[in-house]
Amino acid sequence: MIVRMNEDAFWALIDELSARPGTRDERLEWLEGELLRRPAGESVAFQVHLEKACGAADTHAVWRAADRIEGGACTDDGFHYFTLWLVGQGRKVYGAVLADPDALADVPEVRALAGRHHDEWDDDEWPEWEELDYVAQDAYDELTGQEDDDGEEFLDAVEEAEEAEEAGEEEGEEDEERGASGPEGLALPRLTALFPLGPSGS
Repeated sequence: MIVRMNEDAFWALIDELSARPGTRDERLEWLEGELLRRPAGESVAFQVHLEKACGAADTHAVWRAADRIEGGACTDDGFHYFTLWLVGQGRKVYGAVLADPDALADVPEVRALAGRHHDEWDDDEWPEWEELDYVAQDAYDELTGQEDDDGEEFLDAVEEAEEAEEAGEEEGEEDEERGASGPEGLALPRLTALFPLGPSGS
Protein backbone atom coordinates (compact mmCIF):
# COMPACT_ATOMS: atom_id res chain seq x y z
CA MET A 1 0.00 0.00 0.00
CA ILE A 2 1.37 3.41 -0.99
CA VAL A 3 1.94 5.87 1.82
CA ARG A 4 0.27 9.05 0.60
CA MET A 5 0.57 11.30 3.65
CA ASN A 6 3.93 12.98 4.12
CA GLU A 7 5.37 14.10 7.45
CA ASP A 8 4.25 17.72 7.07
CA ALA A 9 0.68 16.63 6.36
CA PHE A 10 0.74 14.38 9.42
CA TRP A 11 1.89 17.21 11.67
CA ALA A 12 -0.65 19.58 10.15
CA LEU A 13 -3.39 17.22 11.34
CA ILE A 14 -1.77 16.85 14.76
CA ASP A 15 -1.35 20.62 15.15
CA GLU A 16 -5.02 21.15 14.30
CA LEU A 17 -5.96 18.37 16.73
CA SER A 18 -3.97 19.99 19.54
CA ALA A 19 -5.50 23.41 18.91
CA ARG A 20 -9.12 22.35 18.69
CA PRO A 21 -11.53 23.07 21.56
CA GLY A 22 -13.52 20.39 23.34
CA THR A 23 -12.74 17.19 25.17
CA ARG A 24 -10.18 14.68 23.98
CA ASP A 25 -12.98 12.44 22.71
CA GLU A 26 -14.44 15.31 20.71
CA ARG A 27 -11.07 16.13 19.20
CA LEU A 28 -10.43 12.49 18.31
CA GLU A 29 -13.84 12.37 16.67
CA TRP A 30 -12.76 15.33 14.54
CA LEU A 31 -9.51 13.57 13.61
CA GLU A 32 -11.31 10.39 12.63
CA GLY A 33 -13.68 12.46 10.51
CA GLU A 34 -10.73 14.02 8.72
CA LEU A 35 -9.21 10.61 8.01
CA LEU A 36 -12.56 9.28 6.80
CA ARG A 37 -12.59 11.98 4.14
CA ARG A 38 -9.34 10.63 2.69
CA PRO A 39 -8.25 7.39 1.02
CA ALA A 40 -7.74 4.47 3.39
CA GLY A 41 -4.02 4.55 2.63
CA GLU A 42 -3.75 7.87 4.44
CA SER A 43 -4.96 6.26 7.67
CA VAL A 44 -2.15 3.73 7.29
CA ALA A 45 0.35 6.51 6.60
CA PHE A 46 -0.91 8.48 9.60
CA GLN A 47 -0.25 5.48 11.86
CA VAL A 48 3.22 5.00 10.38
CA HIS A 49 4.09 8.63 11.15
CA LEU A 50 2.52 8.38 14.62
CA GLU A 51 4.54 5.30 15.54
CA LYS A 52 7.72 6.85 14.17
CA ALA A 53 7.17 10.00 16.25
CA CYS A 54 6.47 7.96 19.38
CA GLY A 55 9.57 5.87 18.71
CA ALA A 56 11.76 8.97 18.48
CA ALA A 57 10.39 10.11 21.85
CA ASP A 58 11.10 6.73 23.45
CA THR A 59 14.32 7.76 25.19
CA HIS A 60 15.59 7.44 28.72
CA ALA A 61 15.61 11.22 29.16
CA VAL A 62 11.96 11.61 28.14
CA TRP A 63 10.97 8.62 30.27
CA ARG A 64 12.61 10.22 33.31
CA ALA A 65 10.60 13.38 32.68
CA ALA A 66 7.35 11.42 32.36
CA ASP A 67 8.15 9.46 35.50
CA ARG A 68 8.84 12.67 37.38
CA ILE A 69 5.45 14.10 36.39
CA GLU A 70 3.62 10.89 37.23
CA GLY A 71 5.17 10.49 40.67
CA GLY A 72 7.60 7.69 39.93
CA ALA A 73 4.83 5.37 38.76
CA CYS A 74 5.25 5.51 34.98
CA THR A 75 4.88 1.97 33.61
CA ASP A 76 6.03 0.74 30.20
CA ASP A 77 2.48 1.02 28.83
CA GLY A 78 2.00 4.33 30.59
CA PHE A 79 5.14 5.71 28.95
CA HIS A 80 3.91 4.68 25.51
CA TYR A 81 0.65 6.49 26.23
CA PHE A 82 2.73 9.46 27.41
CA THR A 83 4.59 9.59 24.09
CA LEU A 84 1.21 9.55 22.30
CA TRP A 85 0.10 12.45 24.49
CA LEU A 86 3.34 14.28 23.71
CA VAL A 87 2.82 13.88 19.97
CA GLY A 88 -0.74 15.12 20.47
CA GLN A 89 0.61 18.38 21.90
CA GLY A 90 1.70 19.41 18.43
CA ARG A 91 4.92 19.64 16.50
CA LYS A 92 6.40 22.64 18.32
CA VAL A 93 5.97 21.20 21.82
CA TYR A 94 7.06 17.75 20.67
CA GLY A 95 10.25 19.08 19.12
CA ALA A 96 11.08 21.21 22.15
CA VAL A 97 10.66 18.26 24.53
CA LEU A 98 12.78 15.93 22.41
CA ALA A 99 15.53 18.55 22.44
CA ASP A 100 15.17 19.14 26.21
CA PRO A 101 12.68 17.03 28.22
CA ASP A 102 12.72 19.66 30.96
CA ALA A 103 10.80 21.86 28.50
CA LEU A 104 7.72 19.93 29.67
CA ALA A 105 7.73 22.40 32.55
CA ASP A 106 6.64 25.06 30.03
CA VAL A 107 3.60 23.10 28.82
CA PRO A 108 0.43 24.57 30.37
CA GLU A 109 -1.20 21.14 30.68
CA VAL A 110 1.76 19.95 32.75
CA ARG A 111 1.93 23.07 34.92
CA ALA A 112 -1.78 22.65 35.71
CA LEU A 113 -1.00 19.30 37.39
CA ALA A 114 1.68 20.62 39.73
CA GLY A 115 0.84 20.62 43.43
CA ARG A 116 -2.18 18.34 42.97
CA HIS A 117 -2.47 14.70 43.95
CA HIS A 118 -2.97 12.24 41.09
CA ASP A 119 -6.43 11.43 42.43
CA GLU A 120 -7.43 15.01 41.62
CA TRP A 121 -6.41 14.73 37.96
CA ASP A 122 -9.31 14.37 35.54
CA ASP A 123 -9.03 11.76 32.79
CA ASP A 124 -8.57 14.50 30.20
CA GLU A 125 -5.75 16.01 32.26
CA TRP A 126 -3.54 12.93 32.51
CA PRO A 127 -0.45 13.25 30.29
CA GLU A 128 -1.32 9.98 28.57
CA TRP A 129 -3.44 9.52 25.46
CA GLU A 130 -3.88 5.85 24.63
CA GLU A 131 -6.93 6.48 22.45
CA LEU A 132 -4.88 8.44 19.89
CA ASP A 133 -3.32 5.11 18.93
CA TYR A 134 -6.64 3.72 17.66
CA VAL A 135 -8.12 6.52 15.55
CA ALA A 136 -6.39 5.62 12.30
CA GLN A 137 -7.37 1.96 12.63
CA ASP A 138 -11.00 2.87 13.30
CA ALA A 139 -11.05 5.09 10.21
CA TYR A 140 -9.34 2.47 8.06
CA ASP A 141 -11.69 -0.29 9.19
CA GLU A 142 -14.73 1.84 8.38
CA LEU A 143 -13.38 2.85 4.99
CA THR A 144 -12.51 -0.72 4.01
CA GLY A 145 -15.38 -2.54 5.71
CA GLN A 146 -12.98 -4.49 7.93
CA GLU A 147 -14.59 -3.73 11.30
CA ASP A 148 -14.82 -7.45 12.15
CA ASP A 149 -11.21 -8.52 11.57
CA ASP A 150 -9.79 -7.13 14.85
CA GLY A 151 -7.62 -4.70 12.89
CA GLU A 152 -5.49 -7.43 11.30
CA GLU A 153 -5.64 -5.97 7.78
CA PHE A 154 -4.79 -2.51 9.10
CA LEU A 155 -1.85 -3.75 11.15
CA ASP A 156 -0.56 -5.74 8.18
CA ALA A 157 -0.84 -2.64 5.99
CA VAL A 158 1.03 -0.53 8.56
CA GLU A 159 3.79 -3.13 8.79
CA GLU A 160 4.11 -3.27 5.00
CA ALA A 161 4.27 0.51 4.78
CA GLU A 162 6.94 0.66 7.50
CA GLU A 163 9.01 -1.99 5.75
CA ALA A 164 8.73 -0.16 2.44
CA GLU A 165 9.80 3.09 4.07
CA GLU A 166 12.77 1.47 5.80
CA ALA A 167 13.87 -0.16 2.55
CA GLY A 168 13.69 3.09 0.60
CA GLU A 169 14.94 5.63 3.11
CA GLU A 170 17.91 6.16 5.41
CA GLU A 171 16.75 9.45 6.97
CA GLY A 172 15.05 7.72 9.89
CA GLU A 173 18.47 7.16 11.44
CA GLU A 174 18.92 10.92 11.86
CA ASP A 175 15.59 11.20 13.67
CA GLU A 176 16.53 8.37 16.03
CA GLU A 177 19.83 10.01 16.87
CA ARG A 178 18.11 13.30 17.60
CA GLY A 179 15.59 11.60 19.86
CA ALA A 180 18.24 9.78 21.83
CA SER A 181 20.52 12.77 22.32
CA GLY A 182 19.43 13.74 25.83
CA PRO A 183 22.03 13.06 28.54
CA GLU A 184 21.32 10.10 30.80
CA GLY A 185 21.87 12.16 33.93
CA LEU A 186 19.59 15.04 32.97
CA ALA A 187 18.65 16.86 36.17
CA LEU A 188 15.24 18.19 35.03
CA PRO A 189 15.48 21.20 37.37
CA ARG A 190 12.23 22.88 36.32
CA LEU A 191 10.17 19.70 36.42
CA THR A 192 11.71 18.83 39.78
CA ALA A 193 10.66 22.25 41.09
CA LEU A 194 7.09 21.67 39.88
CA PHE A 195 6.94 18.03 41.05
CA PRO A 196 9.41 17.82 43.96
CA LEU A 197 8.29 14.49 45.41
CA GLY A 198 8.34 12.60 42.17
CA PRO A 199 5.82 14.35 41.83
CA SER A 200 2.32 13.57 43.04
CA GLY A 201 2.92 15.47 46.24
CA SER A 202 2.22 12.32 48.23
